[in-house]
Amino acid sequence: MSFDHRTEHVDDNMILIQANLDDMNPEHCPYVTDQLLKHGANDAYWIPIIMKKGRPGLMLNVLVDREKLSAMEQVIFSETSTLGLRYFQASCHRLGRAWKKVNTPWGEISVKVGYYQGKPVHFAPEHEECAAVARRFGLPLKQVYEEVRLRFEQEGGAPHEHH
Repeated sequence: MSFDHRTEHVDDNMILIQANLDDMNPEHCPYVTDQLLKHGANDAYWIPIIMKKGRPGLMLNVLVDREKLSAMEQVIFSETSTLGLRYFQASCHRLGRAWKKVNTPWGEISVKVGYYQGKPVHFAPEHEECAAVARRFGLPLKQVYEEVRLRFEQEGGAPHEHH
């Protein structure tokens, strides 16, 4: 039986890990994020916070499947200055997803489509491909995005999004 990626699903076995840090070099954050994602985190992000005594700090947030919790602890305790972690049980409702190719004057560009109840409700051009086109042809990135979105809609893709 094959899995249809356009089918949305709920992951109930997720953990949100948090750590507040006020004594770590913030230049390390991108490296730590990359390590967490490399070792199986579904998401990792930093929030600027004000901690006790008015100290500026960062809150690390990591969303991961419970089965990969040990790997996340290893990265966080090895790569950050935290002495402790908080854990929250989490459920994540994920839209179904599929990739489509769109023909543009600059070649094919990928578009990620999100499905809710079997219907396309969101689409987004692939950023890295659009950025490469913008650099190569000396175009504004927003122009490339708009062209991809317009052509995707013209080719019968997802419904137009209202902003």
